[in-house]
Amino acid sequence: MTKAFEKHETLFCILLIIIYLVVNSICVQNFGETSCVGFIANTILSACLIVIMLVLKRTSYYGLKKVENARQYLYFIPLLIIVTVNLWNGFNINHSSNEIGFHILTMINIGFIEEIIFRGFLFKMMAKNSVKSAIIVSAITFGAGHIVNLINGADLIPTLIQICYATSIGYLFVIIFHKSKSLIPCIITHCLVNSLSIFNVENTLSLYIAPIFLTIIPLVYAIYINKKVRE
Repeated sequence: MTKAFEKHETLFCILLIIIYLVVNSICVQNFGETSCVGFIANTILSACLIVIMLVLKRTSYYGLKKVENARQYLYFIPLLIIVTVNLWNGFNINHSSNEIGFHILTMINIGFIEEIIFRGFLFKMMAKNSVKSAIIVSAITFGAGHIVNLINGADLIPTLIQICYATSIGYLFVIIFHKSKSLIPCIITHCLVNSLSIFNVENTLSLYIAPIFLTIIPLVYAIYINKKVRE
């Protein structure tokens, strides 16, 4: 199976991305972002990815391993700061406990899935030929993938802004994975940022200032890691 996978790895990555985007678009459009359907669908996708990695015996290869020296990465304190962005304006609790619960569970799955697909499978596949190209494509593809939110009813300007900072965060995450060989910090950060989004209070700060922060800080942190951490 490993040889067959390697032979069609590019097609596999493309299909994974398409399946993920289509499944979640259907869930959001028909059931909303806080339904049990989204949680179930993404849990199945997560399970499938885990099974694939286990069958291929590539869990460590795709980043499911601990970071050997967290000190090199400033103990990932900048990631903790990024996680707080959705709480800068306080808590918005306008959803039922069930909706909040399903949202968090769905977002945990989505954080895991996106990291494994865009940083794990896609980056590793492309890095065999060119690490630099793999980093660029992984970051841009992850950011551009958020354009699907327009299909799901999101407004144009907020979506374009989201694409910008998502690309920046995607760049940081792929640099962390490339240098540390671990996706764990990225998965944890991604899951927390997504999960806490349901509590975000929208105003000028969250609509414009926070995106600027989420664009600049990841870029600065990525540059630091590139210069200070050896592979």
